[in-house]
Amino acid sequence: MHAAEEHRQELDSVSILNAKRTLLQLLGRAGVRADDAEGLIALVEAGALAEACEELGTLGESVPGDKGEPYESGWLDGAKAVTDELGGIAARALRHTVDPGGTTAAADPRPPVRRMEVERAKVAVTPLYLAFTDASDLDPEVTEEVLSAVLGTMTPWQRAGYAARLAGFATEHRARLERLYAQYGPGSATAIHGRYSLLHSATSVAVLERLATSAAALREEWDSAELPPAWLDGPTAAWDAAG
Repeated sequence: MHAAEEHRQELDSVSILNAKRTLLQLLGRAGVRADDAEGLIALVEAGALAEACEELGTLGESVPGDKGEPYESGWLDGAKAVTDELGGIAARALRHTVDPGGTTAAADPRPPVRRMEVERAKVAVTPLYLAFTDASDLDPEVTEEVLSAVLGTMTPWQRAGYAARLAGFATEHRARLERLYAQYGPGSATAIHGRYSLLHSATSVAVLERLATSAAALREEWDSAELPPAWLDGPTAAWDAAG
């Protein structure tokens, strides 16, 4: 009975494919384009494989029981073989998701930003911004333009992992960001100064991360997108002052 119950709990390939098609249809009804939806699902799948590989690597280091050196050696070798193979599958899945044609690195290391990349960045910056300050009525509402300029400084691989990069930036510079938003963000004495208007947008977290990481590339993309120079000058001055 126990084996039969375990068998019923397994997911077969047909059911998995059906679930994926259902999700694609639901995303399509919500206005998400098919290629964007497929890319998003593929990124989640690649991430799940990577997490499974990491978890198996940790479990594989714990040899059950005390059965002697040959058993322990065989266990560790077998666990390593499994995790190495799963890691390779995860890497190939991510590579196919980020660069389906396999030509990005040779043709253009920083190709045009895709809409879904902007959407993922939106989801990443908003909670980080609200951790430092409140939503502002003075938000200039140029989210897509600003995030496109920010993401334009990165390769597709960097864009795929940008949420983790942003979270790390916010953690590393928490005290500095707290001072910056207290002095220049919503509710501050400089709130009505147009020079700091971008600090009233959640996108400012992404801009500040790029200023600290790749300022020259950001200015290049900023100028190319014809965004107001003052929107970048204000956060730059505030970042330096809060240091």
